[in-house]
Amino acid sequence: MSSASSSRPRTRNTWQKQAIDEILDASPDFLSAQQIHQSVAETGRSVSLATVYRVLQAQVEDGVVDILALDDGQTLFRKCALTGHHHHLVCRNCRATEEIEAPKVEQWADHIGDEYGYTDIDHTLEIYGLCPQCAHSAS
Repeated sequence: MSSASSSRPRTRNTWQKQAIDEILDASPDFLSAQQIHQSVAETGRSVSLATVYRVLQAQVEDGVVDILALDDGQTLFRKCALTGHHHHLVCRNCRATEEIEAPKVEQWADHIGDEYGYTDIDHTLEIYGLCPQCAHSAS
C-alpha cells in the first residue's frame, strides 16, 4: 500500500469521486476498476473507465484507498480500514484480506535503503496464504 506523501488530498470532490466512494464504501471486498466502473454505470451514471482509474490512483496516493496487485496482473482497490502505512494478509482462494501493521518490515526497508545509499524509501508487501475457512474446506 502506498502512503500519502502530503496531508493535502489530491482528489477533488466531484460527482465521479462521490459515485466511486459510494461503491467502495458499500463493499468490504477489493474490487477491480472495471467492477467499480460497471457498478457506477448500474446507478444510471456515465463515467469513463479512465476517470475511474484516475480517481482511484489519486485516492491511493492520498492514502484512503488500498491497492492490491495480484500475481495474475490484476489490480484491485478497497477503502482503507487502517490509517497509515500497512500491509495485507490475503487468502489465495477467496481473497479475504486482513490489514496488518509490520513495523519490523518498515525498519528492514529503511535499513536496506540506508545500506545502499537510497533515500525516500517506499514499498509494498502482501502476504498470501489460506484463510481458516478455505484451509478447513481444503482438508
